[in-house]
Amino acid sequence: MGKIELEIKIFGDPVLRKKANPVAKVTDQHRQILSQMAKAMYDDSGIGLAAPQVGFSDQLIAADIGEGLYKLVNPRIIKKQGKQSISEGCLSVPEVCIKVKRAKQIWVQALDEYGRPIEIKACDLFACVLQHEIDHLKGKLIVDYASFLQKIRIKKKLAALKSKVKPPLI
Repeated sequence: MGKIELEIKIFGDPVLRKKANPVAKVTDQHRQILSQMAKAMYDDSGIGLAAPQVGFSDQLIAADIGEGLYKLVNPRIIKKQGKQSISEGCLSVPEVCIKVKRAKQIWVQALDEYGRPIEIKACDLFACVLQHEIDHLKGKLIVDYASFLQKIRIKKKLAALKSKVKPPLI
């Protein structure tokens, strides 16, 4: 697999609604995808990115809230504590912010980019980012958290985003 420029998929692309597959064995290809994901995330000033957002249906996420890059494989939340509500944006749903209620503190088990098990205790913004990216692996987007009124307000933006999605090549 040569150097590729990853393209961030936009709301309306079916890959964003698919459940991502667990990674059986972390390979060089997964490491390369994770590195390219991190680059795409930084290039777009993001703080988290999940593989489905760049067209891969694998359980991979990259996240960095300014305290260092995390590349996670098969992340899962094993414990949640507390509550917070943060206005969230998403690289796949540009120009849309939704206030989302999430756990304030979470414990995540995953594999690192070399297939070694790791456990992360995340709080506040980092907890929010990890929950957001893990949602992507389940085919869930921030718009799914929108209230009825928010859905009415963003309806035109979402329709405009959907209209830009290229149909898949057969």
